[in-house]
Amino acid sequence: GVDIDQERVRRGAMALPYLAVAVSEHLPFVDAAFDVVLLHEVLEHVRDDRLTLGEAGRVTRPGGRIVIYCPNRLYPFETHGIFLGKRYLFGNIPLVNYLPDGLRNRLVPHVRAYTRRDLRRLFSGLGATPVVHTCVFPGFDNLAARSALASSILRRVLYPLENTPLGNLGLSHFVVLEKRG
Repeated sequence: GVDIDQERVRRGAMALPYLAVAVSEHLPFVDAAFDVVLLHEVLEHVRDDRLTLGEAGRVTRPGGRIVIYCPNRLYPFETHGIFLGKRYLFGNIPLVNYLPDGLRNRLVPHVRAYTRRDLRRLFSGLGATPVVHTCVFPGFDNLAARSALASSILRRVLYPLENTPLGNLGLSHFVVLEKRG
């Protein structure tokens, strides 16, 4: 695994021997080193998402998979918070993702959110084929900590919607790419 936080990598390395401090745009691994590379809510935070994907492709063996979770621009809430001038508002801010790019990017300069079209463009030229692309709804973990019944009801009602056109409003894209050989 890779992280930019040296202390977390140091602590994690006590249990997992293959951890490295690195940025995702410059991975310290040889070509085709892995069968699977997981980018779980990573792309939106990195400086260069295309370079990050290129590196993921470089270190994935032919026939291997790149698994990606990243924010869906069509999700009705911005989950990373927003900046109003110098003031930061944390939490699920409604409808920010529906604003024009320029305004949304001023409010949320610290993270990207992607449409399906954005991701298709990002994947072009990567040498990998999407084998899965869907959107997933939130897990409601915070609610579950307070009310198992309420979260259970929400999950039973909402999760089946992932397989309908309303699934396009899910929290995150879930994509599996297969590297061509």
